[in-house]
Amino acid sequence: MTLKAGQRVVLAADTRLTDPAEVSGVVIGFLSLAAGTGGTVEQMVVHQEESDDVREYERLKSLLDAFGREMPAGSRRQLEEKVRSLEPAWTAFREGAPRVSVRVRFDNGFILDGADEDVFVPA
Repeated sequence: MTLKAGQRVVLAADTRLTDPAEVSGVVIGFLSLAAGTGGTVEQMVVHQEESDDVREYERLKSLLDAFGREMPAGSRRQLEEKVRSLEPAWTAFREGAPRVSVRVRFDNGFILDGADEDVFVPA
């Protein structure tokens, strides 16, 4: 599911915002938002981190694609082997879904920032 900025959403489940508060060793409560609390998506951030192997694959593959035909056979073969060795990291990166976090301003005034988008459903 991909949410959009400006979209109305509700919490899919009760969400604890704080650890339990204690006074003299006695828990007096914690702050939670109830499932169904409505708000508006203000911002979305897509997090997809590339490993060093993924960056190296992109760099070497680009080099091979651009200049491979002009390279000496031995150098080209060496570069092709290196690209092949990095392909599993590239494939895993491409198949992995990026994590999306959102900033939601709730109707009650609270703002929840950096929450995983899966915590919300469209209203």
